[in-house]
Amino acid sequence: MNIKISELAGTFFNASQLPLDSRPKILFFGRSNVGKSSLINTLLERRLARTSSMPGKTLSVNYYLVDRRLIFADLPGYGYARVSKDESARVRRLISDFLARVENVRLAALLIDSRHGFLPPDLDTLAQIVEKNLPILTILTKSDKISFSQQRNLIEQFKDKYGLAAISFSIKSPAGKIEIWRLIKEAIKE
Repeated sequence: MNIKISELAGTFFNASQLPLDSRPKILFFGRSNVGKSSLINTLLERRLARTSSMPGKTLSVNYYLVDRRLIFADLPGYGYARVSKDESARVRRLISDFLARVENVRLAALLIDSRHGFLPPDLDTLAQIVEKNLPILTILTKSDKISFSQQRNLIEQFKDKYGLAAISFSIKSPAGKIEIWRLIKEAIKE
């Protein structure tokens, strides 16, 4: 996609800060250190989302405005134990409140580390997405870390066991990026 403008449009730490915005939204969910920020930066062809080698850095909902007509919503990562119980509870509440308020969601991208597949926290998040009846795109990140046959087997497993289509993605290859943008464009078509 030929992006002309992309910018950080807001960082929200609690439900009272969450804006009501009717623009189409693509939501990004995933465990801490799954590569959400790297994926967003790759899609936007710009380093807007902060990346870190330390998991658990995104503790807010971050809105990235794409060409003033589309919002990428980067949700806090889950499953990282080094945050306090209070902070972990706040983040879970923020995600729940966000899902209760958000409107015009066109796609919920659930990022899964291809080296580990679905773990219990991913299944909990998947249940929340399904409960809200959101269209789901499963993205297998860090796919360069496993063989092509392992990727293919994982994609088949997601389809057979969960009824989910999955795309392999690595920041080292443009193939996944092209397919993800194709599905985003399809999702935001009026």
